[in-house]
Amino acid sequence: MRTLHHWPLDPDSRQARLALAEKKLKFKLISVAPWAPTEAFLGVCVEGVPPCLVEDTDGGKAIISTARAICEYVTDDGSGRMPLLPHSARERAEARRLCHWFDVKFANDVNAYILTERLEKCLSATGAPDPSELRIGRGHLKFHLEYMEWLLESRDWLACNQMSLADLAAGAHISCLDYLDEIKWSKWSGLKEWYQKLKSRPSFRPLLKDTIPGLRPPHHYADLDF
Repeated sequence: MRTLHHWPLDPDSRQARLALAEKKLKFKLISVAPWAPTEAFLGVCVEGVPPCLVEDTDGGKAIISTARAICEYVTDDGSGRMPLLPHSARERAEARRLCHWFDVKFANDVNAYILTERLEKCLSATGAPDPSELRIGRGHLKFHLEYMEWLLESRDWLACNQMSLADLAAGAHISCLDYLDEIKWSKWSGLKEWYQKLKSRPSFRPLLKDTIPGLRPPHHYADLDF
């Protein structure tokens, strides 16, 4: 029995969901707003923010929190089923480097502005989005999209020619921004091709069905041939 405490438009939660689904592991979802955790959740997760995976094992209950720990835990399951890290040490290092890039740099450069202003403020009723903050985030987003396009010029996937945790990390962040219609895909042909491949995977389908009351995604969000 596995339970993942998550929030639908949280990039970290989405990474964990994708990793679990890629490994074809069954799990139950419990929604927790990152800015308003419940007392029950705080009793389980010391960090107080999703994602947090609770799993019954032969050795007792395992509680794994943070996206990176969950993704690594799921990847290191001892099976050869859908490896989420490349075989070579160099490519594994590159995949982990890019995971860190999205976990830290992308989150600080982009999400801290766009998701905070357009999602958190709206859903927590703490004010209207600040246009100047959005401009900063969108400027940073352009840099990150350019970097991703550059990586994809010489690779089938972001870290190498094999899909890896790096793609799941990137896809989780990009999908949240796409829900808000923040990416003009006509400008990013290489990135669009990569995202179409990722979006078409069975693991990604549940994310495309996520909805937030009062906040509709654009029509292309769930379209595999957008």
